[in-house]
Amino acid sequence: MSLGGFTSPLWFLLLVVVAVLAVGYLWMQRRRRRQVLRFANLAMLERLAPRRQGWQRHLPVTLLLAALVLFTVALAGPTAERKVPRNRATVMLVIDVSLSMRATDIEPSRIAAAQREAKRFAHDLTPGVNLGLVSFAGSATVLVSPTTERVSLLRAIDNLKLAEATGTGEAIFAALSSIEAFGAMISDAQGPPPARIVLLTDGKQTVPTPDGDDPRGAFTAARAAAAAKVPISAISFGTAYGQVEINGERQPVPADDESIRRIADLSGGQFYDAGSAGQLSDVVNALGEQIGYETKRTDVSRAWLIAGTLTAVLATASALALGQRLP
Repeated sequence: MSLGGFTSPLWFLLLVVVAVLAVGYLWMQRRRRRQVLRFANLAMLERLAPRRQGWQRHLPVTLLLAALVLFTVALAGPTAERKVPRNRATVMLVIDVSLSMRATDIEPSRIAAAQREAKRFAHDLTPGVNLGLVSFAGSATVLVSPTTERVSLLRAIDNLKLAEATGTGEAIFAALSSIEAFGAMISDAQGPPPARIVLLTDGKQTVPTPDGDDPRGAFTAARAAAAAKVPISAISFGTAYGQVEINGERQPVPADDESIRRIADLSGGQFYDAGSAGQLSDVVNALGEQIGYETKRTDVSRAWLIAGTLTAVLATASALALGQRLP
């Protein structure tokens, strides 16, 4: 672990004291040996002096010095990166309910797969994260404002209804408005909580115009999200061969990866391509881990304190066992 991983690295200066103690012990051992060699009658010394132990006689002091090193590391405040649950974040789940979601290229259908994975995402997401829901077809509706309560959101996902047209831009603007209102309500000294939009869609915007750069278009909304520092995790699911029956006719509804990817890029978020139910499940799992947890540097000095204490206990026990005295 580097010095950057400690909160008070100046405590390492105590290691100089430990080194001095170690050198002093070695010097005392050499001095004692010289004094023994001056003894005039070595035969008498052999009879009077107890039999000298081997390396074991150095074990208590070695353990004691090791304990001092461990205690010094603990005082220096070691830290480590750990994944911890988020307890302050807002996520808006935005689900496409246009008629193209009836396509069965993702089994059992795009909308059924989206509902299943959205419910699992909501269920598995860290309880401290505020989660809201927006559905959109020709218009967008905020079904659930951000909340840590999941029951109403799960019920709303079950009750999603399909409709005509695709107003992706309106959906993103609706999610941003909900995030802004909620953030203003719970803002504290740290400011509003970090936020993100998770967009599940399969097609290109059709209203108010097919042009994403329209003032209410998807690309314009994505730029607004970037300005608000709300990245969009955009999931495109479906294949190039999806079809639905509308007014008795089969119509192709290929997934529009290009425009969905641009939405993610413009917002500063990520694009995910899910061409099957399994891929959609993998994407949702990855997003849940990414959004629900964050990596923080946490204090790990307790482990060093425990190790130092146990080592000191062993030093004491070995001193009493080998020499009937403390080191």
